[in-house]
Amino acid sequence: MSDHQYVGDAVSRRTFLAAGSLGFCGLGLTGAPGSPVFASERPPRRAKSTILIFLCGGASHIDTWDMKPDAPVEYRGPFQSVATSAPDIRLCEHLPLLAKQAHHLAIVRSLGHFQRGTGDHHGGYYYNLTGQRPDPSFRRLLNSRKPLPTDAPFVGSVVGRKIPPHPYLPQVVSLPKMPGHPNHTRPGQFAARLGVVHDPFYVYGQPETPLEFAAPALSLHRDVSPARLRTRFDLLRAVDGAQRALEVSAEAKVFSQYQAKAFSLLGSSDAKKAFEVAREPESLRAKFGETINGISMLLARRLVEAGVPFVTVFWFEDPKLVGKCKSGGGWDTHGNNFNCLRRNLLPEFDRGFAALLEDLNERGLLDETLVMVTSEMGRNPKIGDRRSGGAIGVGRDHWTHSMSTLFAGGGVRGGQVYGASDRLAAYPEEKPVAPEDIAKTVYYAMGIDDVFENGPDGRPLPILEHGAPILDLF
Repeated sequence: MSDHQYVGDAVSRRTFLAAGSLGFCGLGLTGAPGSPVFASERPPRRAKSTILIFLCGGASHIDTWDMKPDAPVEYRGPFQSVATSAPDIRLCEHLPLLAKQAHHLAIVRSLGHFQRGTGDHHGGYYYNLTGQRPDPSFRRLLNSRKPLPTDAPFVGSVVGRKIPPHPYLPQVVSLPKMPGHPNHTRPGQFAARLGVVHDPFYVYGQPETPLEFAAPALSLHRDVSPARLRTRFDLLRAVDGAQRALEVSAEAKVFSQYQAKAFSLLGSSDAKKAFEVAREPESLRAKFGETINGISMLLARRLVEAGVPFVTVFWFEDPKLVGKCKSGGGWDTHGNNFNCLRRNLLPEFDRGFAALLEDLNERGLLDETLVMVTSEMGRNPKIGDRRSGGAIGVGRDHWTHSMSTLFAGGGVRGGQVYGASDRLAAYPEEKPVAPEDIAKTVYYAMGIDDVFENGPDGRPLPILEHGAPILDLF
C-alpha cells in the first residue's frame, strides 16, 4: 500500500501473508511499545481524543477566517466578512453554517513558518503535521523528498503512543486517503522513528461511494474465512519460530507486534462496526453532506465516540477542480481562487465542519474532543499567480509567512481569536506562533507534557525540542 523505498521486500511479503494490504512507514528505531520513554508527571488530560481536519493544498486564510475588509481590493478580493455567534469573530460570508458555531471556535491568526519552511507542499505537510522544522533535504528535493524512517513523528502517532491502548481499535486513524500516494507520498504523516507499530491506520474512501470506506486490515479477501485466517496466523507463527534466532533485532520485534495488531483487527466485529458509517441515520448523513469529505468527518465522530485517541481527515481533492482551480483539486487555488472557494470548497467544508461541531456538542463529546483545522500553508495575500496568468488568473500562490489554525473543544475556550496578522494578512503581527507551538498545544490538550523517545543508547531524547503550548487558548 505504501511506496516507501526503505521497506524491504521480505517484510512486504510477510505482511501480505499476515493480513493483506496493511500500510506501514518504517521499522522501529525505538524500544518496544509501552517502554517508559515519557515523563511520569504530566498535565491532566483535557481531551480524550483529537480530530484533525487537514485542508490539503494550502487553504487561503485571507478569504476564510482572517479576512481584511479594509485592505486594498487587490488583496482582500470580493468576499465580505460577516458577524457570527461569537462577538469577537468574523468569518467569510460563504461560511454561514460555521458562523452559527463560531462560539465554539478559537482562531489562531498569527501562525507562520518564519523562513523555516520550504514553500512547497512536502515541507508544509511535514512542518505542520510534526511540528519539526524541515531539514535541508526538503528544500533540495522538494516533491522528490521521500518519507524517511528517521523523520520526526506525526503528532497523531505521538499521541497514540502515549495514550493507553484502545481494547479493539487503532490508536491513530487517517482517512479517507494517504496524501500524495503513490507518486508523491507526503512526509510527516507517519510515525517514522517512533516505529511502524505507531503508524496511522489508513481507511480509504472514494467520492463516488462516500458511505463505503475500505479498511484493508478489517477486510478479508473473499477466499479467506476467519478459520483460514487463523490457519494463516498459525503458519506465520511457525515460520517466525523457525527464524527466531535470526530475528532478534528491535525492528523484528516491533514488526511482530504490528502483525499481532493486524490479526486482532481482522477478527474484531466491534472494530468493523465502528467504521460502518452507513449505520448513521440518513438525516444526520444529509446534515454532514453525503460527500467523501463530509462523511469522513461523520466517521471521525464515530471513531472518537468509540474511543480512538487521534483521527485525521485529509481533505479529498476533487479531480474535476484540477483545471478549474489550476490545482490538484483541493485548496491549492493557483487559479480562479474565488470561484473555486465560493462554489466548491467552502460550501462542502462549511456543511461538514459545522455539522461536526454541532454533533459533537449535542452528544456531550466536544469538551473531551480537541478539534483542529489546519493546512500546509496559507495563500499569497496579493491576488495573482504567475502560474495562472498573473492578476487575470485570479489565483493565489503559496504563502508560508502567514496562515491560521482553528481549534474547538478539548478544553479550549471558544469564541476567541489569538494573535493577529498585519493589515494585509501577510505576516504575523501580534503573538506570533509557529507549527511547533501548535503541536505542543495538541500535546498539552491531550495531557502529554515531556515527550521523549528512547535513543540507540537507551537514553531519552526529545521528540520535539522547540515550541510551547498556547496556554491562553484554554
